[in-house]
Amino acid sequence: MQTVATLAVLLTSLIACVRGGQEPYVMQREAMVREQIEARGVKDPRVLAALRRVARDRFVLSGSEAVAYQDSPLSIGHGQTISQPYIVAVMSEAAAIGPDDEVLEIGTGSAYQTAVLAELARTVYTIEIIPELATRAEALLRALGYGNVRTRLGDGYAGWPEHAPFHAIVVTAAPPDVPEALKQQLAVGGRMVVPVGTGDQELLVIERTADRFTQRRLMPVRFVPMVKGKL
Repeated sequence: MQTVATLAVLLTSLIACVRGGQEPYVMQREAMVREQIEARGVKDPRVLAALRRVARDRFVLSGSEAVAYQDSPLSIGHGQTISQPYIVAVMSEAAAIGPDDEVLEIGTGSAYQTAVLAELARTVYTIEIIPELATRAEALLRALGYGNVRTRLGDGYAGWPEHAPFHAIVVTAAPPDVPEALKQQLAVGGRMVVPVGTGDQELLVIERTADRFTQRRLMPVRFVPMVKGKL
């Protein structure tokens, strides 16, 4: 049954490609989800559907489209990267986002993770500290029709307190420790997914209960450092 469902999704995507002429990488995207993500244990159907809908080739630098669906990070300039697809999937699944959730993202970057989150949540609030990336991401998200994303140029360590608490917080760069301000902006029952460390890094899931925070380790990772400071 799973094979039949997968073939049906691929056929639908191919028909859309032929009719619209705007999806040159649809087969690569389907292969990415099937071979790099589903095969490695990501099971959330909403996350898998989101990854099938978001055209990763739109979020890489011009000239990198042909390698957009490889399972590796790619440079987006300014010393930053677009995360590998598998890590985006793992973080999105670990955040356990519902369709009515308000989500905070720290580190807009290419806006690929932002778009995946926007497919899952009611509203995504995303913060980027590098002006050129923030401007590019805002324009791209607008062009792709993501009206449920709010962007901000600012220091991610401070979060976005005026819209807290958030059901989920996804951090796409590595601070040395979990920022306290972000923990305090997490709703009771919510989850923060964050890579932590200055050398060896661990991807953590922080959960908030009524009286405490708990954390568990998902896997070792390698992210760019989370930038702190004034613009």
